[in-house]
Amino acid sequence: MIRTQRLAAGVCALLAALTAGIAFPAGAVADETDQAAPKVELVLDVSGSMRTRDIDGGSRMAAAKQAFNEVLDATPEEVQLGIRTLGANYPGDDRKVGCKDTEQLYPVGPLNRTEAKTAVATLAPTGWTPIGPALQRAATDLDGGDGTRRIVLITDGEDTCQPLDPCEVAREIAAKGIGLTIDTLGLVPDAKTRDQLICIADATGGTYTSVQHKEELTDRVGELVDRAAEPVVTPVATEGATECAKAPALKAGLYTDREEFGQQRWYKVDLNPGQELRASVSVAADRAVNPDYGVLLRAVTVHGREIVRGEATGNGRTDVLSTGLRYPKPESDDDTVTAESVCLQVTNSFSVAAGVKTTPGLPLELTLDVVDGPSRASDVAAFGLGRGWWLLGALVLTGFVAGLLWGWLSRWRVAVWRTN
Repeated sequence: MIRTQRLAAGVCALLAALTAGIAFPAGAVADETDQAAPKVELVLDVSGSMRTRDIDGGSRMAAAKQAFNEVLDATPEEVQLGIRTLGANYPGDDRKVGCKDTEQLYPVGPLNRTEAKTAVATLAPTGWTPIGPALQRAATDLDGGDGTRRIVLITDGEDTCQPLDPCEVAREIAAKGIGLTIDTLGLVPDAKTRDQLICIADATGGTYTSVQHKEELTDRVGELVDRAAEPVVTPVATEGATECAKAPALKAGLYTDREEFGQQRWYKVDLNPGQELRASVSVAADRAVNPDYGVLLRAVTVHGREIVRGEATGNGRTDVLSTGLRYPKPESDDDTVTAESVCLQVTNSFSVAAGVKTTPGLPLELTLDVVDGPSRASDVAAFGLGRGWWLLGALVLTGFVAGLLWGWLSRWRVAVWRTN
Protein backbone atom coordinates (compact mmCIF):
# COMPACT_ATOMS: atom_id res chain seq x y z
CA MET A 1 0.00 0.00 0.00
CA ILE A 2 2.81 2.41 0.88
CA ARG A 3 4.59 1.64 -2.40
CA THR A 4 1.34 2.27 -4.29
CA GLN A 5 0.90 5.67 -2.61
CA ARG A 6 4.48 6.64 -3.42
CA LEU A 7 3.99 5.68 -7.06
CA ALA A 8 0.77 7.69 -7.27
CA ALA A 9 2.49 10.68 -5.65
CA GLY A 10 5.36 10.43 -8.12
CA VAL A 11 3.01 10.37 -11.08
CA CYS A 12 1.11 13.40 -9.74
CA ALA A 13 4.37 15.29 -9.22
CA LEU A 14 5.43 14.54 -12.81
CA LEU A 15 2.07 15.69 -14.16
CA ALA A 16 2.28 18.89 -12.09
CA ALA A 17 5.77 19.62 -13.36
CA LEU A 18 4.74 19.13 -16.98
CA THR A 19 1.66 21.28 -16.49
CA ALA A 20 3.81 24.02 -14.95
CA GLY A 21 6.00 23.88 -18.03
CA ILE A 22 2.96 24.79 -20.11
CA ALA A 23 1.54 27.40 -17.79
CA PHE A 24 4.82 29.24 -17.20
CA PRO A 25 6.87 29.24 -20.41
CA ALA A 26 10.50 30.22 -20.19
CA GLY A 27 11.77 33.50 -21.47
CA ALA A 28 9.05 35.73 -19.99
CA VAL A 29 11.49 38.24 -18.53
CA ALA A 30 10.70 41.96 -18.43
CA ASP A 31 13.26 44.42 -19.72
CA GLU A 32 14.62 46.87 -17.18
CA THR A 33 15.06 50.47 -18.28
CA ASP A 34 16.53 53.54 -16.63
CA GLN A 35 13.87 55.55 -14.80
CA ALA A 36 13.85 59.28 -14.15
CA ALA A 37 13.54 60.40 -10.53
CA PRO A 38 10.00 59.66 -9.23
CA LYS A 39 8.03 62.63 -7.88
CA VAL A 40 5.35 62.58 -5.18
CA GLU A 41 3.33 65.44 -3.71
CA LEU A 42 1.35 64.90 -0.52
CA VAL A 43 -1.77 67.12 -0.54
CA LEU A 44 -3.12 67.56 2.98
CA ASP A 45 -6.51 68.93 4.01
CA VAL A 46 -6.01 71.48 6.83
CA SER A 47 -9.62 72.70 6.91
CA GLY A 48 -11.45 73.38 10.16
CA SER A 49 -13.02 69.92 10.30
CA MET A 50 -9.57 68.40 10.85
CA ARG A 51 -9.92 69.45 14.51
CA THR A 52 -12.42 66.63 15.06
CA ARG A 53 -11.15 64.17 17.66
CA ASP A 54 -12.24 60.76 16.40
CA ILE A 55 -9.04 58.94 15.41
CA ASP A 56 -7.69 56.87 18.29
CA GLY A 57 -8.67 59.53 20.82
CA GLY A 58 -6.85 62.35 19.04
CA SER A 59 -7.64 64.86 16.33
CA ARG A 60 -7.51 64.08 12.63
CA MET A 61 -4.80 66.72 12.27
CA ALA A 62 -2.63 65.06 14.91
CA ALA A 63 -2.97 61.71 13.14
CA ALA A 64 -1.97 63.31 9.83
CA LYS A 65 1.09 65.01 11.36
CA GLN A 66 2.26 61.78 12.97
CA ALA A 67 1.81 59.92 9.68
CA PHE A 68 3.76 62.59 7.79
CA ASN A 69 6.67 62.49 10.22
CA GLU A 70 6.97 58.71 9.99
CA VAL A 71 6.62 58.70 6.21
CA LEU A 72 9.25 61.43 5.82
CA ASP A 73 11.70 59.33 7.83
CA ALA A 74 11.11 56.31 5.57
CA THR A 75 10.95 58.05 2.18
CA PRO A 76 13.43 56.43 -0.28
CA GLU A 77 16.38 58.63 -1.22
CA GLU A 78 15.53 58.53 -4.93
CA VAL A 79 12.03 59.97 -4.44
CA GLN A 80 11.54 63.71 -4.89
CA LEU A 81 8.79 64.67 -2.44
CA GLY A 82 6.74 67.80 -1.91
CA ILE A 83 3.86 68.87 0.36
CA ARG A 84 0.86 71.04 -0.54
CA THR A 85 -1.92 72.14 1.77
CA LEU A 86 -5.53 73.18 1.24
CA GLY A 87 -7.52 75.27 3.69
CA ALA A 88 -4.52 76.07 5.88
CA ASN A 89 -4.47 79.87 5.94
CA TYR A 90 -7.85 81.60 5.58
CA PRO A 91 -10.22 81.31 8.60
CA GLY A 92 -12.94 83.68 7.30
CA ASP A 93 -16.36 83.19 5.70
CA ASP A 94 -15.63 84.64 2.25
CA ARG A 95 -16.09 81.61 0.01
CA LYS A 96 -14.31 83.22 -2.94
CA VAL A 97 -11.18 83.79 -0.86
CA GLY A 98 -11.41 80.45 0.94
CA CYS A 99 -11.52 78.54 -2.34
CA LYS A 100 -8.14 79.97 -3.33
CA ASP A 101 -6.52 78.79 -0.09
CA THR A 102 -3.92 76.29 -1.27
CA GLU A 103 -0.16 76.63 -1.08
CA GLN A 104 2.95 74.54 -1.53
CA LEU A 105 4.30 73.97 1.95
CA TYR A 106 7.44 72.16 0.79
CA PRO A 107 8.66 72.16 -2.87
CA VAL A 108 8.95 68.95 -4.85
CA GLY A 109 12.61 67.96 -4.90
CA PRO A 110 15.33 66.19 -2.92
CA LEU A 111 14.01 65.72 0.59
CA ASN A 112 15.39 67.58 3.59
CA ARG A 113 13.60 65.71 6.37
CA THR A 114 14.22 68.33 9.06
CA GLU A 115 12.84 71.19 6.98
CA ALA A 116 9.82 69.18 5.85
CA LYS A 117 8.96 68.10 9.42
CA THR A 118 9.32 71.67 10.68
CA ALA A 119 6.92 72.90 8.01
CA VAL A 120 4.34 70.24 8.88
CA ALA A 121 4.60 71.00 12.62
CA THR A 122 3.35 74.57 12.06
CA LEU A 123 0.01 73.48 10.53
CA ALA A 124 -3.28 74.09 12.35
CA PRO A 125 -6.83 73.35 11.12
CA THR A 126 -8.16 76.60 9.66
CA GLY A 127 -10.46 77.03 6.68
CA TRP A 128 -12.25 75.68 3.62
CA THR A 129 -11.77 72.52 1.53
CA PRO A 130 -10.73 73.56 -2.00
CA ILE A 131 -9.83 70.10 -3.34
CA GLY A 132 -10.29 71.00 -7.02
CA PRO A 133 -7.95 74.04 -6.98
CA ALA A 134 -5.40 72.11 -4.89
CA LEU A 135 -5.30 69.27 -7.43
CA GLN A 136 -4.85 71.74 -10.29
CA ARG A 137 -1.90 73.36 -8.56
CA ALA A 138 -0.41 70.02 -7.51
CA ALA A 139 -0.42 68.85 -11.13
CA THR A 140 1.51 72.01 -12.02
CA ASP A 141 3.96 71.33 -9.17
CA LEU A 142 4.74 67.91 -10.69
CA ASP A 143 4.87 69.10 -14.30
CA GLY A 144 7.91 68.16 -16.36
CA GLY A 145 10.09 65.07 -16.47
CA ASP A 146 9.42 61.50 -17.53
CA GLY A 147 9.49 59.69 -14.18
CA THR A 148 6.60 58.45 -12.08
CA ARG A 149 4.39 61.24 -10.79
CA ARG A 150 1.89 60.70 -8.00
CA ILE A 151 -0.42 62.90 -5.93
CA VAL A 152 -1.54 61.54 -2.55
CA LEU A 153 -4.63 63.44 -1.37
CA ILE A 154 -5.55 63.19 2.32
CA THR A 155 -8.85 64.76 3.36
CA ASP A 156 -11.73 64.30 5.77
CA GLY A 157 -14.50 65.91 3.73
CA GLU A 158 -15.81 66.63 0.26
CA ASP A 159 -14.88 69.70 -1.74
CA THR A 160 -16.60 72.93 -0.60
CA CYS A 161 -15.71 74.96 -3.69
CA GLN A 162 -18.19 73.77 -6.32
CA PRO A 163 -18.88 74.22 -9.24
CA LEU A 164 -15.20 73.37 -9.79
CA ASP A 165 -15.80 69.63 -9.54
CA PRO A 166 -12.62 67.79 -8.38
CA CYS A 167 -13.71 64.74 -10.42
CA GLU A 168 -13.69 66.89 -13.57
CA VAL A 169 -10.31 68.32 -12.56
CA ALA A 170 -8.93 64.77 -12.22
CA ARG A 171 -10.32 63.80 -15.63
CA GLU A 172 -8.74 66.87 -17.21
CA ILE A 173 -5.40 65.96 -15.63
CA ALA A 174 -5.68 62.42 -16.98
CA ALA A 175 -6.69 63.71 -20.42
CA LYS A 176 -3.35 65.51 -20.72
CA GLY A 177 -1.68 62.10 -20.94
CA ILE A 178 1.16 63.03 -18.58
CA GLY A 179 0.98 59.77 -16.60
CA LEU A 180 0.07 61.42 -13.30
CA THR A 181 -1.77 59.23 -10.77
CA ILE A 182 -3.92 60.54 -7.92
CA ASP A 183 -4.41 58.34 -4.85
CA THR A 184 -6.99 59.42 -2.27
CA LEU A 185 -7.35 58.73 1.44
CA GLY A 186 -10.52 59.58 3.36
CA LEU A 187 -10.25 60.19 7.10
CA VAL A 188 -13.40 58.74 8.69
CA PRO A 189 -15.31 59.59 5.48
CA ASP A 190 -19.06 59.86 5.01
CA ALA A 191 -20.81 58.48 1.91
CA LYS A 192 -20.52 61.69 -0.17
CA THR A 193 -16.84 62.13 0.63
CA ARG A 194 -16.15 58.48 -0.20
CA ASP A 195 -17.92 58.72 -3.56
CA GLN A 196 -16.05 61.87 -4.51
CA LEU A 197 -12.64 60.49 -3.54
CA ILE A 198 -13.32 57.23 -5.43
CA CYS A 199 -14.25 59.26 -8.51
CA ILE A 200 -11.01 61.28 -8.30
CA ALA A 201 -8.87 58.16 -7.96
CA ASP A 202 -10.65 56.24 -10.72
CA ALA A 203 -10.18 59.09 -13.20
CA THR A 204 -6.39 58.72 -13.09
CA GLY A 205 -6.02 55.00 -12.34
CA GLY A 206 -5.28 55.64 -8.68
CA THR A 207 -6.55 54.02 -5.50
CA TYR A 208 -8.92 55.03 -2.72
CA THR A 209 -8.52 54.06 0.95
CA SER A 210 -10.79 54.69 3.91
CA VAL A 211 -8.81 55.42 7.09
CA GLN A 212 -10.08 55.00 10.66
CA HIS A 213 -6.82 54.73 12.65
CA LYS A 214 -3.40 56.39 12.82
CA GLU A 215 -1.48 53.25 11.91
CA GLU A 216 -3.64 52.74 8.82
CA LEU A 217 -2.88 56.26 7.65
CA THR A 218 0.86 55.94 8.22
CA ASP A 219 1.08 52.55 6.53
CA ARG A 220 -0.98 53.55 3.50
CA VAL A 221 0.82 56.84 2.81
CA GLY A 222 4.16 55.02 3.19
CA GLU A 223 3.06 52.34 0.73
CA LEU A 224 2.07 54.92 -1.87
CA VAL A 225 5.34 56.83 -1.55
CA ASP A 226 7.31 53.59 -1.83
CA ARG A 227 5.24 52.57 -4.86
CA ALA A 228 6.38 55.70 -6.68
CA ALA A 229 9.97 54.48 -6.40
CA GLU A 230 9.21 51.14 -8.08
CA PRO A 231 10.21 50.90 -11.78
CA VAL A 232 7.16 51.28 -13.98
CA VAL A 233 6.42 51.70 -17.66
CA THR A 234 4.97 55.16 -18.24
CA PRO A 235 2.44 55.27 -21.09
CA VAL A 236 3.27 57.58 -23.97
CA ALA A 237 0.53 60.09 -24.77
CA THR A 238 -0.75 59.82 -28.34
CA GLU A 239 -3.79 60.97 -30.29
CA GLY A 240 -5.58 58.59 -32.60
CA ALA A 241 -7.06 59.77 -35.89
CA THR A 242 -10.61 59.61 -37.19
CA GLU A 243 -9.56 57.45 -40.17
CA CYS A 244 -6.85 54.99 -41.16
CA ALA A 245 -5.13 57.28 -43.66
CA LYS A 246 -4.44 59.92 -40.98
CA ALA A 247 -3.53 57.50 -38.17
CA PRO A 248 -0.27 58.09 -36.24
CA ALA A 249 2.46 55.49 -36.86
CA LEU A 250 3.31 53.76 -33.58
CA LYS A 251 6.05 51.36 -32.54
CA ALA A 252 5.98 48.67 -29.86
CA GLY A 253 5.14 50.21 -26.49
CA LEU A 254 2.42 51.41 -24.12
CA TYR A 255 0.25 54.34 -25.18
CA THR A 256 -2.55 56.38 -23.61
CA ASP A 257 -5.30 58.33 -25.32
CA ARG A 258 -8.86 59.62 -24.77
CA GLU A 259 -11.86 58.43 -26.78
CA GLU A 260 -15.23 60.15 -26.94
CA PHE A 261 -18.41 58.13 -26.39
CA GLY A 262 -19.14 56.04 -29.48
CA GLN A 263 -16.06 57.41 -31.24
CA GLN A 264 -13.53 55.59 -33.46
CA ARG A 265 -9.78 55.97 -32.95
CA TRP A 266 -7.26 54.81 -35.54
CA TYR A 267 -3.57 53.92 -35.13
CA LYS A 268 -1.02 52.46 -37.53
CA VAL A 269 1.78 49.89 -37.08
CA ASP A 270 4.37 48.71 -39.63
CA LEU A 271 4.87 44.94 -39.78
CA ASN A 272 7.66 43.15 -41.68
CA PRO A 273 7.29 39.66 -43.20
CA GLY A 274 7.94 37.01 -40.53
CA GLN A 275 6.79 39.26 -37.67
CA GLU A 276 3.70 39.03 -35.47
CA LEU A 277 1.67 41.97 -34.17
CA ARG A 278 0.18 41.62 -30.69
CA ALA A 279 -2.15 44.40 -29.62
CA SER A 280 -4.48 44.96 -26.68
CA VAL A 281 -6.66 47.86 -25.63
CA SER A 282 -8.42 48.84 -22.41
CA VAL A 283 -11.14 51.49 -22.16
CA ALA A 284 -12.20 52.65 -18.69
CA ALA A 285 -15.58 54.05 -17.63
CA ASP A 286 -14.37 56.81 -15.31
CA ARG A 287 -17.92 58.11 -14.80
CA ALA A 288 -21.46 56.74 -14.58
CA VAL A 289 -22.41 54.93 -17.79
CA ASN A 290 -25.47 53.05 -18.96
CA PRO A 291 -25.34 49.22 -18.78
CA ASP A 292 -24.66 47.07 -21.84
CA TYR A 293 -21.57 48.35 -23.62
CA GLY A 294 -18.65 47.02 -25.61
CA VAL A 295 -15.17 47.63 -26.99
CA LEU A 296 -13.96 46.52 -30.43
CA LEU A 297 -10.35 46.31 -31.65
CA ARG A 298 -9.87 45.62 -35.39
CA ALA A 299 -6.75 45.16 -37.50
CA VAL A 300 -7.35 46.15 -41.12
CA THR A 301 -5.25 46.80 -44.22
CA VAL A 302 -4.78 50.32 -45.52
CA HIS A 303 -7.39 49.42 -48.14
CA GLY A 304 -10.01 48.64 -45.50
CA ARG A 305 -9.97 44.83 -45.54
CA GLU A 306 -10.40 43.36 -42.05
CA ILE A 307 -7.61 41.01 -40.97
CA VAL A 308 -8.59 40.04 -37.44
CA ARG A 309 -10.61 41.46 -34.56
CA GLY A 310 -11.04 41.26 -30.80
CA GLU A 311 -14.09 42.38 -28.85
CA ALA A 312 -15.45 42.50 -25.33
CA THR A 313 -18.81 43.40 -23.81
CA GLY A 314 -20.02 44.42 -20.36
CA ASN A 315 -23.24 45.02 -18.48
CA GLY A 316 -22.33 47.53 -15.80
CA ARG A 317 -20.46 45.23 -13.43
CA THR A 318 -16.97 46.33 -14.45
CA ASP A 319 -15.30 49.71 -14.91
CA VAL A 320 -12.74 48.57 -17.49
CA LEU A 321 -13.17 46.59 -20.71
CA SER A 322 -10.16 45.00 -22.39
CA THR A 323 -9.64 43.01 -25.57
CA GLY A 324 -6.76 42.07 -27.86
CA LEU A 325 -5.65 40.44 -31.10
CA ARG A 326 -2.68 38.74 -32.79
CA TYR A 327 -1.70 38.94 -36.45
CA PRO A 328 1.33 36.98 -37.79
CA LYS A 329 2.53 38.19 -41.19
CA PRO A 330 3.86 35.22 -43.20
CA GLU A 331 7.44 35.16 -44.38
CA SER A 332 8.07 35.72 -48.07
CA ASP A 333 10.64 34.34 -50.49
CA ASP A 334 10.35 37.52 -52.52
CA ASP A 335 13.04 39.97 -51.42
CA THR A 336 11.03 42.87 -52.84
CA VAL A 337 8.24 42.42 -50.29
CA THR A 338 8.45 45.25 -47.76
CA ALA A 339 6.74 46.15 -44.50
CA GLU A 340 2.95 46.22 -44.37
CA SER A 341 1.09 49.05 -42.65
CA VAL A 342 -1.60 47.61 -40.39
CA CYS A 343 -4.31 49.96 -39.16
CA LEU A 344 -5.84 49.40 -35.71
CA GLN A 345 -9.35 50.66 -35.07
CA VAL A 346 -10.68 51.09 -31.52
CA THR A 347 -14.43 51.57 -31.14
CA ASN A 348 -16.56 51.77 -28.00
CA SER A 349 -20.31 51.60 -27.42
CA PHE A 350 -20.43 53.30 -24.02
CA SER A 351 -23.26 55.77 -23.41
CA VAL A 352 -24.18 58.09 -20.53
CA ALA A 353 -27.42 59.22 -19.01
CA ALA A 354 -28.64 62.79 -19.21
CA GLY A 355 -26.63 65.20 -17.08
CA VAL A 356 -23.35 63.27 -17.19
CA LYS A 357 -20.53 65.10 -18.98
CA THR A 358 -19.10 63.42 -22.07
CA THR A 359 -15.84 65.41 -22.14
CA PRO A 360 -13.03 64.71 -21.79
CA GLY A 361 -13.33 61.32 -23.46
CA LEU A 362 -12.90 57.93 -21.82
CA PRO A 363 -9.33 56.92 -20.87
CA LEU A 364 -7.86 54.45 -23.35
CA GLU A 365 -4.67 52.41 -22.98
CA LEU A 366 -3.14 50.68 -25.99
CA THR A 367 -0.35 48.08 -25.76
CA LEU A 368 1.59 47.11 -28.89
CA ASP A 369 4.25 44.45 -29.33
CA VAL A 370 5.97 43.24 -32.50
CA VAL A 371 7.76 39.88 -32.18
CA ASP A 372 9.19 37.22 -34.47
CA GLY A 373 6.37 35.24 -36.02
CA PRO A 374 5.88 31.46 -35.81
CA SER A 375 8.44 29.28 -37.60
CA ARG A 376 6.96 27.21 -40.40
CA ALA A 377 9.10 24.21 -39.49
CA SER A 378 8.55 24.03 -35.74
CA ASP A 379 5.31 25.85 -34.91
CA VAL A 380 1.94 24.23 -35.53
CA ALA A 381 -0.84 26.76 -35.32
CA ALA A 382 -3.74 24.50 -36.31
CA PHE A 383 -4.89 24.09 -32.73
CA GLY A 384 -3.14 27.07 -31.18
CA LEU A 385 -0.58 24.88 -29.39
CA GLY A 386 2.63 25.95 -31.15
CA ARG A 387 5.65 24.41 -29.43
CA GLY A 388 3.36 22.97 -26.75
CA TRP A 389 2.76 19.85 -28.90
CA TRP A 390 5.67 17.97 -27.35
CA LEU A 391 4.38 18.77 -23.87
CA LEU A 392 0.95 17.50 -24.82
CA GLY A 393 2.51 14.29 -26.14
CA ALA A 394 4.48 13.88 -22.91
CA LEU A 395 1.30 14.31 -20.86
CA VAL A 396 -0.57 11.72 -22.95
CA LEU A 397 2.30 9.20 -22.67
CA THR A 398 2.65 9.80 -18.93
CA GLY A 399 -1.07 9.27 -18.42
CA PHE A 400 -1.01 6.05 -20.45
CA VAL A 401 1.95 4.62 -18.50
CA ALA A 402 0.43 5.69 -15.16
CA GLY A 403 -2.83 3.97 -16.10
CA LEU A 404 -1.05 0.71 -16.97
CA LEU A 405 0.93 0.73 -13.72
CA TRP A 406 -2.15 1.51 -11.65
CA GLY A 407 -4.12 -1.29 -13.31
CA TRP A 408 -1.27 -3.82 -12.82
CA LEU A 409 -0.89 -2.90 -9.14
CA SER A 410 -4.64 -3.17 -8.57
CA ARG A 411 -4.78 -6.65 -10.12
CA TRP A 412 -1.72 -7.73 -8.07
CA ARG A 413 -3.35 -6.59 -4.83
CA VAL A 414 -6.57 -8.45 -5.64
CA ALA A 415 -4.59 -11.64 -6.45
CA VAL A 416 -2.68 -11.40 -3.14
CA TRP A 417 -5.94 -10.87 -1.22
CA ARG A 418 -7.54 -13.95 -2.83
CA THR A 419 -4.46 -16.07 -2.11
CA ASN A 420 -4.44 -15.07 1.55
